[in-house]
Amino acid sequence: MIQNIANSIINESRVFIIAEAGVNHNGDVKIAKKMIDAAVDAKADAVKIQSYITDELIIPRARMAPYQELNTKNVTQSQMLKKLELSANDQLMLQNYAAEKKIEFISSPFDIPSLDLLVRMGVRIIKIPSGEITNIPLLKKASSLDKEVILSTGMSSINEIQSALDILLSGKLSRKHIWVLHCNSEYPTPLEDVNLRAMLSIKEMFNIRVGYSDHTLGIAVSVAAVAMGASIIEKHFTLDKTFDGPDHSASLSVSELELLVKKIREMEIILGSSEKHITKSEEGNKFAARKSIVAKENIKKGDILTEDLLTVKRPLDGVCASNWDNYMGIEASRNYKKNEPIDKL
Repeated sequence: MIQNIANSIINESRVFIIAEAGVNHNGDVKIAKKMIDAAVDAKADAVKIQSYITDELIIPRARMAPYQELNTKNVTQSQMLKKLELSANDQLMLQNYAAEKKIEFISSPFDIPSLDLLVRMGVRIIKIPSGEITNIPLLKKASSLDKEVILSTGMSSINEIQSALDILLSGKLSRKHIWVLHCNSEYPTPLEDVNLRAMLSIKEMFNIRVGYSDHTLGIAVSVAAVAMGASIIEKHFTLDKTFDGPDHSASLSVSELELLVKKIREMEIILGSSEKHITKSEEGNKFAARKSIVAKENIKKGDILTEDLLTVKRPLDGVCASNWDNYMGIEASRNYKKNEPIDKL
């Protein structure tokens, strides 16, 4: 059975931070383990890789994306992906290592055999990458699983998101087990193309929980997304931005990943709850900052209190100024000297 939402791995009350290793391990398990260590040290909630079989993913003549051509030299896309591909044993080894380190292990499958592998491995969260949002066979397979599913939406229209959700919801999944990430699939994403408000449109239009998969440089956009209500943040990181490979240059360094997690947790504290109340830290300032009703000049017992006889001044050591209207037109109960607080009624 699908987990009860109360026991969901992704807790709606706390931002779920995915440290996206992606293919930045360069196909090397040793590097991948170091990336898992870095994600743990940064206090991310999960580390994510990409699962694919090159021959299942592309045809030999497939062209690279422009950003891939820029960052990877003298190879075809097929050659690049083959070099970065992790075997089933590699992935199982990394999952076990992540379990030892007590960090959630997630992967994005790009083909059905890879999705089947993740199911056999018992991976608890499946991430559908942006490029697969129109992959109907993969979506149908995902809809039949007892998993939580994250759907990324780079390069997609509202209609394509709707179609993908219709398929995912046609099987065992409910909206309680699906998360939709707003995303732009350019690496790095130009700020003018971020369009964070689209995340809120997705949330409202599909009555679904949302997050943000961030391909911009730096951490500012991810933190802004949290301020706007993102429940999941996914961000690429690398051990070395100068490594050869498609994603390294647009990824966070390890120190930047640590800073991202820190700033997101600070933003959660800043956001607080929706309840407006007097906080413990400001309670002691009321005495000094608020005002009492006091005599504007000397007042005799029996005088009718008016604006000519009363005013409000700091501190709040008498009747609060909010009671002003209650004192207009009544008789003074005794004599008051100028600046003396008026007695309570």
